[in-house]
Amino acid sequence: MPECKRSLEAFERAKRLMPGGVNSPVRAFRAVGGVPRFFISGEGAWLTDIDKNQYLDFVGSWGPMLLGHAHPAVVEAITAAAGRGSSFGAPTEAETELVERIVAMVPSIEMVRLVNSGTEAAMSAVRLARGVTKRDLVVKFEGCYHGHGDSFLIAAGSGALTFGTPDSPGVPSATARKTLLARFNDIDSVSALFERHGTKIAACIVEPVAGNMGVVPPKEGFLNALRDITKQRGALLIFDEVMTGFRVAPGGAQERYGVFPDITTLGKIIGGGMPVGAYGGSRDLMEHISPAGPIYQAGTLSGNPVAVASGLATLRVLRETQDLYGALERKSARLAQGIEANCRTLGIPAIVNRVGSMMTLFFTGAPAVDNFEDAKTADTKRFGAYFHASLDEGIYLPPSQFEAMFVSASHRDADINLAIEKNRCALQKVGEQA
Repeated sequence: MPECKRSLEAFERAKRLMPGGVNSPVRAFRAVGGVPRFFISGEGAWLTDIDKNQYLDFVGSWGPMLLGHAHPAVVEAITAAAGRGSSFGAPTEAETELVERIVAMVPSIEMVRLVNSGTEAAMSAVRLARGVTKRDLVVKFEGCYHGHGDSFLIAAGSGALTFGTPDSPGVPSATARKTLLARFNDIDSVSALFERHGTKIAACIVEPVAGNMGVVPPKEGFLNALRDITKQRGALLIFDEVMTGFRVAPGGAQERYGVFPDITTLGKIIGGGMPVGAYGGSRDLMEHISPAGPIYQAGTLSGNPVAVASGLATLRVLRETQDLYGALERKSARLAQGIEANCRTLGIPAIVNRVGSMMTLFFTGAPAVDNFEDAKTADTKRFGAYFHASLDEGIYLPPSQFEAMFVSASHRDADINLAIEKNRCALQKVGEQA
């Protein structure tokens, strides 16, 4: 078992100064127990903690490190930009260049507003939809996460076809009543909501590939049906591609599945690991945003020159690296197949869901994981044991059953082979504990 004395000391110190000792809840390891590792560096597919332990990383800062940690082109771009000034609060040509690349890569986008996070992008997209349609209600899906905005922290209450109830203190019940919940991959639940409230629904927001109940792919025809229903009812369709954008295909999930939303939210990879987000859509739609139109949204650090430089370098490498996505697909498929084979050999009931370089191992005997209800059948206690067994083997996974793990372009074939071998060792320990 790796030594974590310094991480424990750092965590105790942090808990005296920050809520739960962290600046984002999942980092505290509450879902799996134990001491979170404090990291000092990353290179390629590897992380090093303050106790000098090294881990093969499949978190990738929750997705944005598609090129791996400290990619030379990204580091060079960030260093040069910081040397010119870290923030101006004024326009730069680099912002326009980054937006040009986004527009060229994402099929449904003609115009973009840069923001500072995926949460900000989702909040702004919903405001845009409400402002344009002059309607108040928003449909979201149980188990999908769109940041910590009040409209999105909604639980299912008595059923997925009812108005939501607040999932966090501090979210007004009046705000919760503006959000309707449907079941992911269940188009009938969406149809029922539009039958009841169709003239009041401004938008339907969805992760086209769910990543926050664990990875759950859309069933064939589900996204097409969402597109059809929203068009018929005069509501806007918002794809939250903060996780999938530029990861599951160069143009995101909408390119992969051939379904094009009205508004797309982006984040993660377009900053190459720096704080950045974006939302975009057609020119007609986006020109409702201030100062071109009346719908207000602003941010002093939006289009920050250092973050933009990081994003530009990242997208340049994605565009110029031959067969990057093909190689990612092959490596990710081999890893998923190896994990599945290990589970079968050891007699552990489990399902691996994968889309591109995103995947989740669910410890469940269910025949499939197609929605949040299915995901909740997973054995979270077993996942916690598996997480720590993996950590002991030098594999860093998301510290929650309900998150995605990510393969990066920096994972070599040897890293994938090592991960499959270590996965078997970790699963064997879990089986022995059972």
